[in-house]
Amino acid sequence: MADKFVINGGKTLSGEVEIQGSKNAAGPALAAVLLTKEECILENVPFIDDISNILKTFESMGVEVEKIGPKTVRLKAENLDVSKMDFERVSKTRISVLLFGSLLGRVKNFKMPPPGGDRIGLRPISVQLNALEKLGAKIERKDNLYEVNCKKLEGKEIILEEFSVTATEAVMLAAVLAEGKTVIKIAAAEPHVQDLGKMLIKMGAKIEGLGTHTIKIEGVKELHGCTHKIVSDYIEAGTYIIAGALTPGKIKVTNVNLEDLDLFLTKLEEMGVKMEKGEDYVEVFHSPKLKAIKIQALPYPGFPTDLLPIVIPLLLAAEGKSLVHDPLYENRFNYVQELRKMGGDIEMVDPHRTFVFGPCKLTGSKIDSWDIRAGACLVVSALSAEGQTIVENVHQIDRGYEKIEERLQKLGADIKRVI
Repeated sequence: MADKFVINGGKTLSGEVEIQGSKNAAGPALAAVLLTKEECILENVPFIDDISNILKTFESMGVEVEKIGPKTVRLKAENLDVSKMDFERVSKTRISVLLFGSLLGRVKNFKMPPPGGDRIGLRPISVQLNALEKLGAKIERKDNLYEVNCKKLEGKEIILEEFSVTATEAVMLAAVLAEGKTVIKIAAAEPHVQDLGKMLIKMGAKIEGLGTHTIKIEGVKELHGCTHKIVSDYIEAGTYIIAGALTPGKIKVTNVNLEDLDLFLTKLEEMGVKMEKGEDYVEVFHSPKLKAIKIQALPYPGFPTDLLPIVIPLLLAAEGKSLVHDPLYENRFNYVQELRKMGGDIEMVDPHRTFVFGPCKLTGSKIDSWDIRAGACLVVSALSAEGQTIVENVHQIDRGYEKIEERLQKLGADIKRVI
């Protein structure tokens, strides 16, 4: 029986919440560990379900994994044996796409299952695989497994078909040990891409252009171990900021890199969200008088696609008609039907655009979490709704948020996990 959240809305939230390490940065950092036989220590690791699945996959391959602190893990991939990979576990997460890049750099020949992850539309990995093939890999799909073979990785100019974060990261992981120079054009520039580059540089890689859309990598013969602190999770920060704006009281969200949220915070201020910003924190106050706006998800430094679902409850509280556009994923709006059960007035224009009409008074209902961010959207909605809400399939939320119910309880939310 899957866990559920039972939430009684309308409670005052107050206090301080410290943002943890980024899920989207921890996955690439773990993949990078496989590039060296030496010990690596990762700090500020979020021990969420997706990360736990990757760590257990590593153990199945002979990687030494030791949790040496509440948020710190020691890893050593000296005796890596990819033939013993736990296919069932690795296929549960989208992070597995990144292992194509790091395993190519280290072992050259292996088999991998297709990746899992969110149900937010077609997410083929052709962009990632095509880019890796340009470096010299031969990748074929047989019997629901990818067979990967490579005699030698050679640096090339790679022009990605889109601003794909995982394609950029996979190529970076492979290119650092390739012969010669690799140039990635139309590269993603998200904070977690930059964080991966910083870790690889600590390991001895030669990388230029982090934070831009052209990344240059000069291959080296080997990499060494390092200690690296995972960057804080700006998506988690945005989630708590929205929760604070929707509920009575005020929340101080700390350990935030505000530059990662420039456009997000600008849009919230445009709506009328009351907040005070410090060097590494945002204090957000209940903001009952909001106005409708237009929001479009764009590659960094644009509005993050992962925060688009979570801002919808805020738009439902705003006066007027808001337009939300996500050009990336055609099923990103799969949670709309759940918000309608709560009384949300939302009109789907097409798979990528929706109108949100407000203000709407949400009431508790029984709703289903489809993916990580849709689940967070529903939790935030339930916190501000009247009455009791039951959110099912919370394992989806656990994949991206560590103990979210416990952290909300500390802020005063009436939320509990039940089986």
